Amino acid sequence: MTTHLGRDAPLTVGIDVGGTNIRAAVVDGAGDVRDTVQAPTPHSANALEDALDRAVRELRARYEIGAVGLAVAGFVDRSRTTIRFAAHLPWEDTAVADRLAGRLRLPVILEHDANAAMWAEYRFGAAAGAHNGVLVAIGTGVGAALLVEGKLYRGSFGVAPELGHLQVVPSGRLCACGKRGCWERYCSGTALVDTAIEMLATDPMDSTILAREVAGDPGSLTGRRVAGAAHDGDPVALRVMYEFARWLGLGLAFVSDIFDPDLIVIAGGVSSSAPLFLDDAREQYAAAITGARHRSLARIRTTQLGEAAGMIGAAELARAALCDSSAISAL
Repeated sequence: MTTHLGRDAPLTVGIDVGGTNIRAAVVDGAGDVRDTVQAPTPHSANALEDALDRAVRELRARYEIGAVGLAVAGFVDRSRTTIRFAAHLPWEDTAVADRLAGRLRLPVILEHDANAAMWAEYRFGAAAGAHNGVLVAIGTGVGAALLVEGKLYRGSFGVAPELGHLQVVPSGRLCACGKRGCWERYCSGTALVDTAIEMLATDPMDSTILAREVAGDPGSLTGRRVAGAAHDGDPVALRVMYEFARWLGLGLAFVSDIFDPDLIVIAGGVSSSAPLFLDDAREQYAAAITGARHRSLARIRTTQLGEAAGMIGAAELARAALCDSSAISAL
């Protein structure tokens, strides 16, 4: 699954297919981004495939491309050719890779976006040298990926792991998945907002930045604004960030009790606010993990590649598949 040709390897395109935008990048064998294009994500399957086609063709006009990888937030089958379900995209049980490959006349693979980010961090970033790793991508919700002995673990049917939907609070907050008390309902950008509103409702402090914002326009509050208020010393926001850190540490301890990783990477939009919560989360993790005094703890790091990780990982996985197929055809 790895390539060792460095900058001599074929150039590939990695595309992060998000619910709002598609971002495509030409990536070389050293994991460096050569060029990018971006466009809004259309709402129909045909229009989305047209947009992906245009993005790749625009990049192919400037570079010789060997293959394409798509990083998608959704269920991808084990063959990495079909989207089974994606909550924010118009595909369901659709052979996206084959359809796009037919249009582009290039090899195309699919990958879950968290898996793509994990692979990028393993090959070129914060997870380099790890044997067993976990990536937790914290944004609107929680995405996750597992690296087991240097290989991505996708499960028997291609959809592992859904760590964000582990139930941590029975009968807790309602989750979009239909369950209650999922980890992401207490440890995500959305959770920051919900926790802030709950704290303000039970202990209003009119002098705080958050109280003024919620009083002026309750719907305007975002996780980013909560983190910003915490950075400015707002007492309620600081309590919200501590509560977030507590749930992050407890969740990571739970995950470590099951998988025993040597490295955990925190990625996603919320990771940019890590100075506000990561030290507290590490303390909670160390206190909650089973048998902490008798075992090694995982290193907990933040993403090194940031929002480009999904594109870089998808491109690298496409390159590996291309090189593997080339080697087989040469036999």
